[in-house]
Amino acid sequence: MQECSKAEGAEVSSGRAVSGLEGSGDLGVPGDAESGSTEEERRVRANAREYNEKFQYASNCIKTSKYNIVTFLPVNLFEQFQEVANTYFLFLLILQLIPQISSLSWFTTIVPLVLVLTITAVKDATDDYFRHKSDNQVNNRQSQVLIGGVLRQEQWMNVRVGDIIKLENNQFVAADLLLLSSSEPHGLCYIETAELDGETNMKVRQAIPVTAELGDTSQLARFDGEVICEPPNNKLDKFGGTLYWKENKYPLSNQNMLLRGCVLRNTEWCFGLVIFAGPDTKLMQNSGRTKFKRTSIDRLMNTLVLWIFGFLVCMGVILAIGNAIWEHEVGICFQIYLPWDEGVHSAFFSGFLSFWSYIIILNTVVPISLYVSVEVIRLGHSYFINWDKKMYCAKRRTPAEARTTTLNEELGQVEYIFSDKTGTLTQNIMVFSKCSVNGHSYGDVQDMLGHKAELGERPEPVDFSFNPLADPRFQFWDPSLLEAVKLGDLHVHEFFRLLSLCHTVMSEEKSEGELFYKAQSPDEGALVTAARNFGFVFRSRTPKTITVQELGQAVTYQLLAILDFNNIRKRMSVIVRSPEGKIRLYCKGADTILLERLHPLNQDLASVTTDHLNEYAGEGLRTLVLAYKDLEESYYKDWSERLHRAGSAPEAREDHLARLYDEVEHDMMLLGATAIEDKLQQGVPETIAILTLANIKIWVLTGDKQETAVNIGYSCKMLTDDMTEVFVVTGHTVLEVREELRKAREKMMDASRSVCNGFSYQEKLSSKLTSVLEAIAGEYALVINGHSLAHALEADMEVEFLETACACKAVICCRVTPLQKAQVVELVKKYKKAVTLAIGDGANDVSMIKTAHIGVGISGQEGIQAVLASDYSFSQFKFLQRLLLVHGRWSYLRMCKFLCYFFYKNFAFTMVHFWFGFFCGFSAQTVYDQYFITLYNIVYTSLPVLAMGVFDQDVPEQRSMEYPKLYEPGQLNLLFNKREFFICIAQGIYTSILMFFIPYGVFADATRDDGAQLADYQSFAVTVATSLVIVVSVQIGLDTGFWTAINHFFIWGSLAAYFAILFTMHSDGLFRMFPNQFRFVGNAQNTLAQPTVWLTIALTAVVCIVPVVAFRFLKLDLKPELSDTVRYTQLVRKKQKAQHRCMRHAGRAGSRRSGYAFSHQEGFGELIMSGKNMRLSSLALSSFAPRPSASWIDTLRKKKGCEGSSASSPSGAADKTLRV
Repeated sequence: MQECSKAEGAEVSSGRAVSGLEGSGDLGVPGDAESGSTEEERRVRANAREYNEKFQYASNCIKTSKYNIVTFLPVNLFEQFQEVANTYFLFLLILQLIPQISSLSWFTTIVPLVLVLTITAVKDATDDYFRHKSDNQVNNRQSQVLIGGVLRQEQWMNVRVGDIIKLENNQFVAADLLLLSSSEPHGLCYIETAELDGETNMKVRQAIPVTAELGDTSQLARFDGEVICEPPNNKLDKFGGTLYWKENKYPLSNQNMLLRGCVLRNTEWCFGLVIFAGPDTKLMQNSGRTKFKRTSIDRLMNTLVLWIFGFLVCMGVILAIGNAIWEHEVGICFQIYLPWDEGVHSAFFSGFLSFWSYIIILNTVVPISLYVSVEVIRLGHSYFINWDKKMYCAKRRTPAEARTTTLNEELGQVEYIFSDKTGTLTQNIMVFSKCSVNGHSYGDVQDMLGHKAELGERPEPVDFSFNPLADPRFQFWDPSLLEAVKLGDLHVHEFFRLLSLCHTVMSEEKSEGELFYKAQSPDEGALVTAARNFGFVFRSRTPKTITVQELGQAVTYQLLAILDFNNIRKRMSVIVRSPEGKIRLYCKGADTILLERLHPLNQDLASVTTDHLNEYAGEGLRTLVLAYKDLEESYYKDWSERLHRAGSAPEAREDHLARLYDEVEHDMMLLGATAIEDKLQQGVPETIAILTLANIKIWVLTGDKQETAVNIGYSCKMLTDDMTEVFVVTGHTVLEVREELRKAREKMMDASRSVCNGFSYQEKLSSKLTSVLEAIAGEYALVINGHSLAHALEADMEVEFLETACACKAVICCRVTPLQKAQVVELVKKYKKAVTLAIGDGANDVSMIKTAHIGVGISGQEGIQAVLASDYSFSQFKFLQRLLLVHGRWSYLRMCKFLCYFFYKNFAFTMVHFWFGFFCGFSAQTVYDQYFITLYNIVYTSLPVLAMGVFDQDVPEQRSMEYPKLYEPGQLNLLFNKREFFICIAQGIYTSILMFFIPYGVFADATRDDGAQLADYQSFAVTVATSLVIVVSVQIGLDTGFWTAINHFFIWGSLAAYFAILFTMHSDGLFRMFPNQFRFVGNAQNTLAQPTVWLTIALTAVVCIVPVVAFRFLKLDLKPELSDTVRYTQLVRKKQKAQHRCMRHAGRAGSRRSGYAFSHQEGFGELIMSGKNMRLSSLALSSFAPRPSASWIDTLRKKKGCEGSSASSPSGAADKTLRV
């Protein structure tokens, strides 16, 4: 098997320029190959493998795995020992193997270390196994390759640049191909790009005419054309190159390309020439590298481990110096019966050995069980997500899935969400909702008296049984429109005739009367389906005709011209000749464009229709205006000749065509308007509102056009009428984009200054703010297009863009490429130091999902690439609210409480050795026996803290959703940070001091019941150990906020286990079996039989615990947190049994003119006629739909680390000032 080229581009040409040069046709002339490490242009000759191999292009083999059988063990261990903690414990293990300095057995370290390494290695091996499996599945797909004039079955990995391959219907495209010919007329073929750009609608590609006739293998085998084109890049919608063949050159564009990841649809076969293979394909160029994701707590723990190690070294140095001094001053006098160990000849060397001994003894300040426990807790949190029935979608039978166990607590710290639009926020389902025809509005549901029906009073839908070709899934609720059709209303007939003719939909009739429409966009499909159900059924089309069945009668129209969409025209027209010979232009487009092009006779009708448009837009519907114009035969003939000349113009072709289109699309007659509902997923507006209240900023990054994305922004309540202003950045040059961003910032600053001068904005700008913009008054939104974003993301402008965007409440980026999505996420990560989450459902979201701290995949309509690349997955956007506010917040809370307690209990345990060192001649003698040291973190204190880390919660899940402000401590990183860490270790050191000195002071003069001296080493050890276990058990009882049977069992069971093991180790039976290991028979029984010992233990526990209880009581009373107030409110409500008041957010409908109901790209129109491209866009942005002011949110939080900020309880239940 041939060695695969790595997906990251590690082949010979890894230095290629992949800067995304768009190219413009003629890139050079064929010539001899010049080898070089940087590819400035690509030369590909058909059917010439030897020629193409000189350039050392990448093969078509994909490799995403990290290991193989040989490299797994060394590479994986190398990666694991890059972790500071693993290296630290390996170092300690080596020390314990040296007899001169080891005070503890080696098994106390090696067993947990091997366990951790093994668990991690198994996990990594499993992940990589699935990568290998996926790679093999893709690389071993079969493809038909033309070799020596014969089609041969070859694996994808064996396909080479320059090969000609044959694709058949429903097959995946194996590499980036230049389309040569197809089974369809004019070299057309249809592809589905869901795996590439997330869009489920079909697109058209066309071969250039000179190759379109190469339909059989003998002709293709003789084809020796050479392509010179741009180098590999990540731009999905751009391609520039030239084909040289038979001494002629032919320009190539993106419309001639089939990209890897697409699927051939509705096309029997096609042939293509491989231009880019494997890692050079645009799909792989956009995939991005898989990044190892770590939480901020992980990074902080690594820092703390280094600090603790430094502290450990300091303690070791102090005790070593003490040992050297003691041996020099005191120990030298006792050499007769306390001789130095063999090899020790000086006090200095004794101190040196003592230093390493103490390093071993004191290493338990960070035991390896910490890392084992962290992984167990994360695993438990992951299972809770998987088992959550409230995140289960019964319709799709899809549960939520935590695909990683390492990021759970970071779900509780998210500040920025980057969301795809289509399929993530929406269902990608368009519904024909309302329409206006000749000044009459249809679509309102009416009751029996003819009044508009209220919600919940909807009657039966319109009965379309009269039409055998009607789509049974289509529903409409106003019967008057169907009555108008049946009564022969000419305006209504012409309205639906336009919808059945003016489109680029493809029809497939698998059996008689069973129609399937293949639309380039769901909204266009909805319009054609509406016409179908009302009796105007689009049946079929050819490049020159359209056949429509009008009220049961088949009518074929001659298709004379299709006038394409583009971003400036914002409309689409067709010119058809009816069977009667009448020539008519039908046009549909954005209201702001079409209303200006109507005949003056339409003024009154336009006024009424505009009112209807405003009404529809207020309901968040996507609107479209329809018009027509009759053309004289002589005028059309002249216009058509001019159109043909313009289409053949060598220069400024698009400008000539635009002028001709504009000329004919004037003085049209208004027919009416349509209103389409782009259905949001259930619960999206509510979810966005709640997440916004949690101070999470949501950015929408979509490949869709501007007006479509903005419409969804309204529907989601991201964009509102209450916003001060919405900035639209559409500049095409660096200077234009910079100027638009500058003006936006100036307007925000001017508005803030004016508000401040009016004394309505009293907040002072904090000196800690990184940007003055973060304290502006008012609410703003930013909408930016992909071509503008490309400039905004450049190094010299990215900070300006980020400052402007972060000052806005909502950000929508339109027409962005997959890589641009990842770049936006990376920009926020780089400068804001905030936790980011990316959520999407298509392959075009994979780069964004991989780049963000947390990636969430929606298992929807667009394949499973997003899910496979994600860290968490579920089926609906609304589940994100529960994932973050419940599971994320609880995971963060539990992990923080776990870490605080863990460091506390281990410092309390370990520091006793430090104090004891001053009383044992710094001899590295331990206070406890080695079995207690081994079992302390494994048995006595492990399960209670695990139970708290897995099950604890401060407030119930309903309160977590009801009070989004509870989420903010995680964003501000308040529950575990360096300050909290120092508080924990201070408490641990305080406990260790009392734990050692109280028993030491008591034992100095205490006696047994029989008068004998109580003080001996083993009795002291038992007393201190018992005090320690009791104190840390009581402490975790105080820390536990949510008690379960498991918590009770583990806490009290651990105490019982301690005493059972203690008495067993000092029993007579164990001594008889292992006399050398358990020599202190009956010591525990004798010690714990003394009242003095129990009084000492009780005194120690009280002195350690009472200050903690007092401090927490005062804090709860004087400075309660929001969670404290919520719990108090809950208790009050339970006692009073008062009715619960829910927060209600009132909103009024938007008054903006909605974007017209189209979202498909250039593609079908002229391709059907002449193979050219067509793009649809529309609508300028005007006004917005509301969102309640959220200024009260900001009172809790001005900036991370800001002290003394306060906020009122959002529930209004407790009128206390809350401070964070």
